[in-house]
Order: sequence, then C-alpha cells, then structure tokens
Amino acid sequence: MTKEELIQMAWKARENAYCPYSKYMVGAAVLGEDGKVYTGCNIENSSYGMTVCGERVAIFKMVSEGCRKFKALAVVGSTDEDGAPCHACRQVMTEFCADMDVPVYVGGPSGTIWTHTMKEICPYPFTSFEASEDYHR
Repeated sequence: MTKEELIQMAWKARENAYCPYSKYMVGAAVLGEDGKVYTGCNIENSSYGMTVCGERVAIFKMVSEGCRKFKALAVVGSTDEDGAPCHACRQVMTEFCADMDVPVYVGGPSGTIWTHTMKEICPYPFTSFEASEDYHR
C-alpha cells in the first residue's frame, strides 16, 4: 500500500466526520500488521472532553477487530497547518505502532503529504519500564 493510497482512504473516512462544533473534519487510515486498512473520523460531542479524534477511532477499530499493531498511519484534516495528530493521539499511536520507525503521513487540502516517523512526532512517549528499555536502544 502506498502512502498516496493510505491518504486517499483517510480523505474518504473524513467525509463521515461528525464535527458540528469545531467544523474541523479529520480522517485517518491505519495499515494493520494483518494487511487490512482501518479507517476513522473525528466524532465530537457537546461535552468536548468526550470527543474522539479520527486517529484513535481508526486504531480502536483495528484493535477491536483483533489486530494489535499498525505499520503505517495516514491522517488528513481541514488545513495544511493543523493536520498532524494531537498529543493524545500520538500517545495512543505509540501503544499500538509496530515500532517507532513506523511512518506517519499527514495530508492537507493542497495535496502535500508530509512523512514523519513515530519517533519524530512522539520522541518521549509515556511507556512502561520494559517498553522504554526497548525504545531507547
């Protein structure tokens, strides 16, 4: 699966965003280690703290269907500047990424795709002692 294909799936997922408060639509697609792509969109709530980002929706769908690790993640938003995952999503992503070199693709309406690794976007994740030992090797 190419990064362009994964980004396209994120754009498609974005169409289902429920964001009556912020009007900021987000779509995400994760490529699981099982080879399947899981998509998600942001789902807002009038109690803002109950809102769930598209990246977490996609990851939680992946986990709920039995896959525990992803090999790539794509996310798209409504503007080029703000399309990157929030820090809550970055922390969840570190829990379920195959390794910290997993690519994270961020797409914007201009068609630009930025490529980062998990380690670049979340250099100091909160982890258990065992995981942090593996991480810092």
